Amino acid sequence: MTDQMKAVVLTRFGGADAFELRDVAVPQVGPRQVRVRVHATAVNPLDYQIRRGDYTDHVPLPAITGHDISGVVEEVGSHVTEFRAGDAVYYTPRIFGGPGSYAEQHVADVELVGRKPENLSHLEAASLTLVGGTVWECLVTRAQLIVGETILVQGATGGVGTIAIQVAKAMGARVFATARAGDHEFVRSLGADAAIDYTSTDYVDAVAEMTRGKGVDVVLDAIGGDTLTRSPLTLADGGRVVSIVDIAQPQNLIEAWGRNAAYHFVFTRQNRGKLDALTTLVERGLVKPVIGATLPLARMGEAHEILENRRSYGLRGKVAIDVAGETVAVPPRLS
Repeated sequence: MTDQMKAVVLTRFGGADAFELRDVAVPQVGPRQVRVRVHATAVNPLDYQIRRGDYTDHVPLPAITGHDISGVVEEVGSHVTEFRAGDAVYYTPRIFGGPGSYAEQHVADVELVGRKPENLSHLEAASLTLVGGTVWECLVTRAQLIVGETILVQGATGGVGTIAIQVAKAMGARVFATARAGDHEFVRSLGADAAIDYTSTDYVDAVAEMTRGKGVDVVLDAIGGDTLTRSPLTLADGGRVVSIVDIAQPQNLIEAWGRNAAYHFVFTRQNRGKLDALTTLVERGLVKPVIGATLPLARMGEAHEILENRRSYGLRGKVAIDVAGETVAVPPRLS
């Protein structure tokens, strides 16, 4: 093993040009850790939020960021019995807990690591870890969605939204999704029972019509802003709103009071249990990651630019990073 590896390093907070590809030291393995050869990673809104400086108190520079990994175990710690060299694994590195995934190798606490689904490529698996864990936390742990309930997925074509539709459908829910008209066939192909064009229709009115005035049991908010404040207007009595968007200012949620609503604000917690549950759904053919663009590690800045401007590219799903190769598949910019 060489003692150096390639990594994309965040040298300052700012734009997509804030990264540098550098040679850095290969991390050492602790007793309850594994060292993984990273085959693929992916880009999340959390990543560009960190890059632009939203969490400066939590990220000392220079930093290796990134929150998705699929790869192969190269070394295990002295107290690890769950894995051995050669095992294909996937996981989310601990958020704000050390170096991230934008590198050729990564060391992780073994409790975070799951076995990669056999029917996914590394690029697909890396596109599932953070968003999949987030969706599981939102729908299963927090909202406690059950068979026969209805859910409105806001931001249906994004990384979280595309997985949320599939997981909710696998759980036996009736799924409504907000998306532009050109994406309606796409979200229906993922399992949405109905699609609402938010550019031409008030989704509050649409939900009222489709539920005959009852409202939905759960709203998953991946957008924030007005979407968060108006979500209670779509809820049934005793409904739940789950939001993954951080909020800088207090919101007027008076409509939630009138519906006895519960609000859950989710910052994903990492563990193997969520990944194992997702693997079961994936290997049964019920969930499949959506990749809208793929770039090599050296083009990380471009990957961030595409995700930050996803509407300009008509991006669906995740931006994946081929760490072990040079795959390039980028949608043309629409505007």
